[in-house]
Amino acid sequence: SKMGSLYRSEEMRFCQLIVEKDNAFGVVAELGKHGCVQFKDLNPDVNSFQRIFVRDIRRFDEMERKLRFLESQIQKDGMTIGGRVDDGDYETMPTAELNQLESTLNDLERDVKNMNESDGLLKKNFADLKEWDAVLNKTDEFFAGGVDNEAQEELEEQEEMGGGRQAEKAPIQYVVGVIRRERIPTFERVLWRACHHTAYVRSADIEEQLEDPESGEFVNKSVFIVFYKGDRLRNIINKVADGFKAKLFANCPRTTKERQSSVIEVRARIADLQTVIGQTREHRFRVLQAAANNHMAWLKQVNLQKSVYHTLNLFNFDGIGRFFVGECWIPLRDMDNCREALERATEASGSAVRPVLNILETSDEPPTYNKTNRFTAVFQSIVDSYGVASYLEINPAPYTIITFPFLFSCMFGDLGHGILMFFAGLYLIVREKNLIARNIKDEIFGMFFGGRYIILLMGIFSIHAGFIYNDMFAKAFNIFGSRWQNPYSNTSIASWIQQEEDNKREMMFELDPGTAYATDMGPYPFGVDPVWNVAENRLNFLNSMKMKLSVILGIGQMTFGVILSLQNHRFFKSKIDIFTVFIPQMLFLGCIFMYLCLQIVLKWIFFWVEEKVIFGQQYPGSHCAPSLLIGLINMFMFKAREPGFVVNATKVNGLWIEQEGCYLTQWYPGQSTIEAILVLIALVCVPIMLFGKPIHFLMEQKKHKKTHTENITVHANMLSEETEIVANGNGKAEEGGHSSGGGGGHHGENFGDVMVHQAIHTIEYVLGCVSHTASYLRLWALSLAHAQLSEVLWHMVLANSFNASHSPIIGGIAIYIVFFIFAVLTFSILVLMEGLSAFLHALRLHWVEFQSKFYLGLGYPFQPFSFRDQLSKVEAAASA
Repeated sequence: SKMGSLYRSEEMRFCQLIVEKDNAFGVVAELGKHGCVQFKDLNPDVNSFQRIFVRDIRRFDEMERKLRFLESQIQKDGMTIGGRVDDGDYETMPTAELNQLESTLNDLERDVKNMNESDGLLKKNFADLKEWDAVLNKTDEFFAGGVDNEAQEELEEQEEMGGGRQAEKAPIQYVVGVIRRERIPTFERVLWRACHHTAYVRSADIEEQLEDPESGEFVNKSVFIVFYKGDRLRNIINKVADGFKAKLFANCPRTTKERQSSVIEVRARIADLQTVIGQTREHRFRVLQAAANNHMAWLKQVNLQKSVYHTLNLFNFDGIGRFFVGECWIPLRDMDNCREALERATEASGSAVRPVLNILETSDEPPTYNKTNRFTAVFQSIVDSYGVASYLEINPAPYTIITFPFLFSCMFGDLGHGILMFFAGLYLIVREKNLIARNIKDEIFGMFFGGRYIILLMGIFSIHAGFIYNDMFAKAFNIFGSRWQNPYSNTSIASWIQQEEDNKREMMFELDPGTAYATDMGPYPFGVDPVWNVAENRLNFLNSMKMKLSVILGIGQMTFGVILSLQNHRFFKSKIDIFTVFIPQMLFLGCIFMYLCLQIVLKWIFFWVEEKVIFGQQYPGSHCAPSLLIGLINMFMFKAREPGFVVNATKVNGLWIEQEGCYLTQWYPGQSTIEAILVLIALVCVPIMLFGKPIHFLMEQKKHKKTHTENITVHANMLSEETEIVANGNGKAEEGGHSSGGGGGHHGENFGDVMVHQAIHTIEYVLGCVSHTASYLRLWALSLAHAQLSEVLWHMVLANSFNASHSPIIGGIAIYIVFFIFAVLTFSILVLMEGLSAFLHALRLHWVEFQSKFYLGLGYPFQPFSFRDQLSKVEAAASA
């Protein structure tokens, strides 16, 4: 049954798996498909480099590295990799195909690297040719523009100023080159200084951008020409050009005719090169496209294989290395599945030796495994994020499914916001398949999507709470007609309105419940009467009501928690816990807190504005309604109180003579005595909780010692009667018999530990009862805050636009704009932020107040070896 597994975790069995070496891979792979076995590491002291299958794992790591390299190349070329790693098929590749895949990946990596190299060389050649083409063209333009004559004049002028005679004999020479455009101004200045003003530079921009083969970026370059005299200057120019990473072309043809024929030749070579580059690109695209189509399938295979070898590394093997021995946890319910899987694996491998699965005894704590479905998973994760249940203890998740959204709705009780939340959850659930297929990587969306069922439930419950609080976007709705009526005559109301106008201020008038409330119609059928929405003292009324409600809900949930702890004690057959923990806890809770809840309910039912007799005592009216809080304090102080509300129960001049502080007197006969008894019972419970278990532990220990000494005497007698060898065997058997049974269920604890443990537990419980009850007041506080916030939004934002302007057109536009602002604020602040706040408070109430009553949460999760989990990790890593 689904529910049984959610109620407590699955029963586990500790098994030993013995499997032939050649069959081991197939067996583990078959188990990985089902994901129902958690293997234990039998070589915890061996580091990962000394394990058996380290070479296989390294081989797959290498294949994975190649796949990552290919992936980076595919993405660099802007191609997309289709499909998902986890396509639902978990068959592992046979060895032959794997070797094929390995060589394919080797070839692919080599190919792509070679293509990258040749691509780099081609690009470099191409860039060089383009530059050469530009140099030839620009040089032609320089000379056509008569640059040589200008240079001649300039240089001669410089010489005359310098008065140098030697340099004249040397003819004027020139050199051309290419440089990045932004470096030109500095280049010219440096040259001019280095050559002592005897170099003449001109430059021209290359129109098209050229690709830099190393970085792959496009850069702007320019052609320059330098005129100079003498070889010494030539060296200086070389060095400066070197410093500016400029490229000089020494063999530039001298005449226009030669230059023209060179240009034709270069352009032909460029055209050829472009064809070659196009073809290599196309080839590269085809190769990478093929790789991209298979990428996910390959990645899946490599990871499946690697995970199997990782698991095999947890096994032990016998001396000859023919058999592998593994130890594992298997849920009892999956034992048959596992045996079938082993059968299938053996058939597939054709092995003669069947794997053996033995169940072992162990003192280790088994892992906790709660089977969940799509709906229950989110509630299970809420519980698990606090602590994984101890093995077989009661799991709070099934109760959380109802109590969580319920407590949330107490704090988020607004019909309108509840509807918004309900539709948000509904959208995520209806479009579930579509949204999963879109594989959205956004973290926040992932959180909302994971919690879609909880959002839906929180929405539904909030709609219910909204009806009860009678609140929708800070407005009440009148469904059943109010039970309050107007007791005043028309004339008096008219005169009050007149007075208001004369005095220019608002008047308050009070509806007296005695006259204005229609008692004969009974209470408002469902929720809060809408008239309170316009009342001035609305908060006084609502606060008192919500506060008492939260105390009742809180004590209800805590009592339920204590009752669940009874289920645990019964399941673990621990009578001592029932008598020294559960019963005192219930009595303590009942005598003080359930008594308080009872008083709240009785006060609601009986004490109203009418004079009447309650519990045999005359009650004069609502100002004498008993005060619960001070009553509780008086109860603890054993304070003597007067019985009854009035003196002598007689009227003087038609009025009752009331007791002084009539709201503090006893409101039912014998109240002081009953309360004193309740407090005494509660106080007696504390030492029982404190010392019950430790005393029981001491008694058990005494009994245990006695039996132990008796056993030892038996041993001695046997030794004397029988031969040495047999006795040794028996002695061993005896010892084995004891060690499992001793200790009365306490794993090697001593008395001090038990005492301290119990003391902590008792103090926590007794103080917890008080502080946790107060803690549930957050249900009232947050509900109040939420209602006030939505009221502020209504009055400050939306209501202002209704009377914004006298002309209907401007008014319409104003409402249109303001409503948009109102909607955004409502959604972002009231639904999202307040929703988050209420969610966190509900979470805290479950973790601390509810679960602390019965939940240890000291377990560790069952993490079976499963291909599915393996692949989802790979997917998560890829998306990160």
